[in-house]
Amino acid sequence: MGEHRQQAGADPGIVVVGSGPAGLRLVQELYALHPLARVTLFGGEPWEPYDRVALSLFLAGEVAAGDIFCPPRVPDAAPFCAHYNLPIVAIDRPARRVRDAAGAWHAYDRLVLSVGSRPHVPGIPGVDLPGVYTFRDMNDAQRLMARTARSHRTLVLGGGLLGLEAARALQRAGTDVTVVDHGPRLLGRQLDAAASERVSTHLRRLGIGVVLGDGAAQVLGAERCEGLRLRSGRELPADTLVLATGIRPNTALALDAGLAVRDGIVVNDALQTSDPDIYAIGECAEHGGRVYGIVAPALEQAAVVAHRLCDQPAAYHGSTLATRLKVVGCAVFSVGRAAEDDLQPGDRKVVYRDDAAGVYRSLVISGGRLVGAVGFGPWDDWQRVQEAASRRARCWPWQQRRFARCGTVWPGTHEQDITAWPAAATVCACKGISRGALSRAVAAGCADAPALSRATGAGTVCGSCQPLLAQFYGHTLARQPVAGARWLAGGSLLAALVLVVLALTPGWSYPDTFDLELRWDRLWRSGELKQLTGFSLLGLAVLGLVLSLRKRFERLRLGSFGAWRVVHVMLGLLALLVLGLHTGFRVGSNLNAWLMVDFLALAALGSVAGLVTAFEHRAGPGRGKALRSRFTWLHIVLFWPLPVLLGFHVLKTYYF
Repeated sequence: MGEHRQQAGADPGIVVVGSGPAGLRLVQELYALHPLARVTLFGGEPWEPYDRVALSLFLAGEVAAGDIFCPPRVPDAAPFCAHYNLPIVAIDRPARRVRDAAGAWHAYDRLVLSVGSRPHVPGIPGVDLPGVYTFRDMNDAQRLMARTARSHRTLVLGGGLLGLEAARALQRAGTDVTVVDHGPRLLGRQLDAAASERVSTHLRRLGIGVVLGDGAAQVLGAERCEGLRLRSGRELPADTLVLATGIRPNTALALDAGLAVRDGIVVNDALQTSDPDIYAIGECAEHGGRVYGIVAPALEQAAVVAHRLCDQPAAYHGSTLATRLKVVGCAVFSVGRAAEDDLQPGDRKVVYRDDAAGVYRSLVISGGRLVGAVGFGPWDDWQRVQEAASRRARCWPWQQRRFARCGTVWPGTHEQDITAWPAAATVCACKGISRGALSRAVAAGCADAPALSRATGAGTVCGSCQPLLAQFYGHTLARQPVAGARWLAGGSLLAALVLVVLALTPGWSYPDTFDLELRWDRLWRSGELKQLTGFSLLGLAVLGLVLSLRKRFERLRLGSFGAWRVVHVMLGLLALLVLGLHTGFRVGSNLNAWLMVDFLALAALGSVAGLVTAFEHRAGPGRGKALRSRFTWLHIVLFWPLPVLLGFHVLKTYYF
């Protein structure tokens, strides 16, 4: 199946075993360097090459099967041959040939093994029952799609990237889903504790259950899966169990051929195995004692081997891991040393939080250099942060202070200048597309961002790099307003108008006659009413303090950030009304004057901060965040004297 363009009688050329992302990228890189290279590609699956990164989107029904297939793009005249559904089963190294599953032998000059990995299946009782699935390739995805039509309750064992993507995809298919992980937090190898906690909270809000710190002991059921018993003894009912418990490199072919194997096929910096004419790349390869289980290092390795096969200098010195999760409905980022277990002595974290916008970011600094980063929520310049961490770029003290203040390392005016990025910087992490590759495609004639996306594949998976593609053509995609922006703008504007009216008019005075139908002065003459309005104002101040604390501390998590922000504005409006009832907006003197000025200045800065936040999307990313941060902190600074002044005011009133 899928055999084409073979020329008989020619030199053996290069044989690539494995049609996954690494093998496919190798073929394309080879033909970019040498359009007449003789290459034969073998794939063991009954499909043309497909985008494995998009499998979770396919399972969720967000993309069609035809949209994820990506056959090799090679020159029309290239001596290229592809065999799919025909795995290689043996290597004859002395004769420099390989044997396929049909028994035919194929000669090679140089051989590249890109045979990938297989799912790790934990050795627990009942794991072989019907209803237990893995999620690794197109076959798995199709089996799970067929299963979701009859499944009502699904457990996903494993809280890593693949497990969370599977959980969200299956939930969208209409089944109840719970994620189980033996570790204390989700994405424990990628995220720090604060970001992981936010992911867990987000999943629970989506209706996905999360069970942490409890491993699997047994799959329940006699004839098919009926649930899972945990090590604690707790039993979780389910009719479907999905195993997302890691991978194991496919090493049998190399082992039978006498190549050096440990966890994976051992390779050097040239990605050669113990046989210099045989290379290994991707999830089957072990470099520097490490097997990489994600696609980006595999693509880097493919580029290195392509250069080596074309007799061009290149070396692989390892990869800085960068991961991105978007299928669960939120943007989660990680690069380099990010999780607590990866931190080394001397590492220091710089943290930025904006709970109102649902944003958490942290940088890991070592010796003044950026070595890791974590993000939860939108992050406009993430690709640039990823590139900087990958090359351990210098992060100066003023950049760290800027980051802690407004969440960006670089000034807003330069934040999105993608054409100034290094050519090797990754723009599309899902496909491993560099800035240099995109620039070459632009120079080759891609007329706009959609054409650039079609030609390179960038932006076709999660779509988050589409704004960066637009910048190659001088365009900037519109930024979205924060949640509840209209309510926020309306409430803040109303508060500002009230303050303007008060500034232009004197306070309410005591009436000079008792001959009134409505005695509004009772509000200030009656002790009971005075206490009622005064303690109401005090209560509103306490609520404002609670809101402030809720934004600053990790464990005070109630409701959505957007809703609490609107509540905060409405609380300020109500406080202004109660202040008028209590004082008639008369400034007074001494302590009363200080209290009134502080309260009105607090309200004024709050209204400005609200307006800036509501219209932040219309400013540049860095400028908008900096303005919001500045006015918000001024608002907080003026708030903290308020409890002290109120306390002295109450003491003065009751003592004297």
